[in-house]
Amino acid sequence: MNILYNFGIYTYKQLVNIASFRNLKARKMKQGHKEIFHYLAQNADPEGGYIWIHASSLGEFEQGRPIIEAIKAHYPEQKIAITFFSPSGYEVRKNYSKADLICYLPFDLPNNVNRFLNILKPKQAIFIKYEFWGNYLNALAKRNIPTYIISAIFRPSQIFFRPYGGYFRKILQNFEHLYVQDENSKKLLKDIGITKVSVTGDTRFDRVLEIRSQAKELPLIEQFSKEKFTLIAGSSWPKDEEIFIDYFNRHPEMKLIIAPHEIHEEHIQFILSRLNRTTIRYTQADEKNIQKADCIIIDCFGLLSSIYRYGQVAYVGGGFGAGIHNVPEAAVYSIPVIFGPNHKKFKEAKELIIAGGGFSISKSEDFKLVMDRLLKNKEFLSKAGITAEQYIQNNSGASKKILKELYPEI
Repeated sequence: MNILYNFGIYTYKQLVNIASFRNLKARKMKQGHKEIFHYLAQNADPEGGYIWIHASSLGEFEQGRPIIEAIKAHYPEQKIAITFFSPSGYEVRKNYSKADLICYLPFDLPNNVNRFLNILKPKQAIFIKYEFWGNYLNALAKRNIPTYIISAIFRPSQIFFRPYGGYFRKILQNFEHLYVQDENSKKLLKDIGITKVSVTGDTRFDRVLEIRSQAKELPLIEQFSKEKFTLIAGSSWPKDEEIFIDYFNRHPEMKLIIAPHEIHEEHIQFILSRLNRTTIRYTQADEKNIQKADCIIIDCFGLLSSIYRYGQVAYVGGGFGAGIHNVPEAAVYSIPVIFGPNHKKFKEAKELIIAGGGFSISKSEDFKLVMDRLLKNKEFLSKAGITAEQYIQNNSGASKKILKELYPEI
């Protein structure tokens, strides 16, 4: 099985190389992987001793951030290394000040794994939510390096719980402890003999509360949104945009702020081509021209988590693709959240729907029904928003639980 696993990783690596000729993300990943070991040779402490934290992408990094910053606050001399799998995580956080090393995770092939661990000499490894790399986990166990996963969530459809998932069940045994989001995950793991498990919840809730407390003041956004009902569309993709832009074009009583997931020029032009109301890019906005605009396109990174505070309703994108983006990031501001149908893997989205603060749509007609009610019924809008924020508050505290177990002195 290990031979097949390695072949699969090697094949994936080659596919990234092929895709890099036409795909920007693949090209960034290929280039980033070329530089990993040179970067480590230039920057890693030869004595090692790092706490190594791995996040697949930006969302997982944000889940782990409360843990990272608590460690650094209490142990300022402790070296921390952070790795990413996805360019969308690495490119945004490659200059994060709380880490001593930040790079891509080398592909999970035996030579890469040994070379990486020999350089890093980690004293502890923490994986966030996903990412079960067999060679890394096996090697960490052989080296007696305590390894944990935090904010993990498991579903019956995953390979661990399938008849042919023996290899993957075995690699789960390499974790010193698994900190999971819910009781269902704990039960699934128990059924396959994994018992070193604690239900601690999702650290993402703690992170969005931190973000809210540190939100930036954005005077232009405040000026733009203060007079009319404003929909904030965050991390949107073309399919999302087709739906909410069509509604926006037909409702002059509302304004729209779009923070697309990708801000390259081709995507911006696609958005502009669908809008038939006055629109301005944020990087070109000033106090005069923003007064005439009905829509703002946020064509820069780093503002979305602060922008949500200026809206009455949020639309979180990704639900017509691989999966929705960060729903709690919007809900924490006491605003209802709308998202697409691909949310089944996201516990927080399902629970927010049940609570009454989240709404799933599958087509334009669904979006119209929800938005019409939110636009016209102030009591319904207010109740849904309060419910959304209360859900975040009720589910906070995971970081403290994990830290208490991993580092009792903090």
